[in-house]
Amino acid sequence: MDSVEWDSVFQYIAEPSDFASPQPERPVAEMAGVPVLPQLAHQGQPSDTSSPPEMQDDVPADHVPGNTIVSVSTSFHPGATLLPIPPDIIFLSSDGVFFYVHTTQVLSMSSNRFSGLVPPTPTKTKSVDELGPVVALPENATVLNVVLHAVYEVSCAHYHPSIDTLIAAVDAMAHYGISPKQHISPSTPLYNLILSQAPMQPIVVYALAAAHDLYDLAVPVSSHLLSFTLHSLTDELSLRIGPLYMKRLFFLHLGRLDALKRLLLPPPHPHPPTQRCDFTEQKKLTRAWALASAYLAWDSRPDLSTSAMESALCPLADHLSCDVCKKSLRDRVKQLIGQWSVVKRSI
Repeated sequence: MDSVEWDSVFQYIAEPSDFASPQPERPVAEMAGVPVLPQLAHQGQPSDTSSPPEMQDDVPADHVPGNTIVSVSTSFHPGATLLPIPPDIIFLSSDGVFFYVHTTQVLSMSSNRFSGLVPPTPTKTKSVDELGPVVALPENATVLNVVLHAVYEVSCAHYHPSIDTLIAAVDAMAHYGISPKQHISPSTPLYNLILSQAPMQPIVVYALAAAHDLYDLAVPVSSHLLSFTLHSLTDELSLRIGPLYMKRLFFLHLGRLDALKRLLLPPPHPHPPTQRCDFTEQKKLTRAWALASAYLAWDSRPDLSTSAMESALCPLADHLSCDVCKKSLRDRVKQLIGQWSVVKRSI
């Protein structure tokens, strides 16, 4: 379990007596596991401490009779005040963590009733111990934690989820009918959280944005892909990105390369001939500029830095004896850098 992301879970060792009767005065950390066994009883399973015959083979060899360890989300536990009403449904992650949530909130954010897993109306519980049905989900708790924070429209940044967790959570949101576009826009916490980690794996985040048509996310992420070699794209990533966003990424690279070649083409402006430097002498600078700019254009990259331009072009002044030509070269390099810096850097 990741130590940073798993601040969202605590474990509770429940004694058999804990399930005998509700104790609302107990702290949340103590009562978090209380609804679990009564809920099983509500579904037709025995609620005493002995296991049914058909379940005895699943009991671990080192299990201590009378003790049950229950992992519960610290953000989505029975005593959380996310809404004025108590939770009425429980999500169980693939790694055994319970999330207590509200049917009304889930249904208000999902277009497909959480992939058809949530009943269309809240379950009416019979007692304080019965907090609704338990719905097992295939996502692990770190991913489900991010999804449910989006459902409740609160930030999960304090859990520091990894970029892989965030990507898996966005994919899960789409599967459960929770619109990624609604929850990943420049004004939302999840957008800022994903964007802050995009420089670590920009092509993967760009593929995520493309897969869910998150244009507002794809634009800033694409600026981190200027150094990416397009021929290294895998088939899997290409399929995930799709033709539209693939075309935009290729056009970004090709457009910057074409712009660089156009900007490099004009040589420094000639000056009126003097006794020491006539037009014939100035042709030396023109030829030197053409050679240096051809070198830059031949080996150009969309992420060509201004320092690389200066390193290739400024040394031409060392072979000039005319001060006016030197100034013309400096002015031309300065103009080139200014023009290159304003060329579009994103899709």
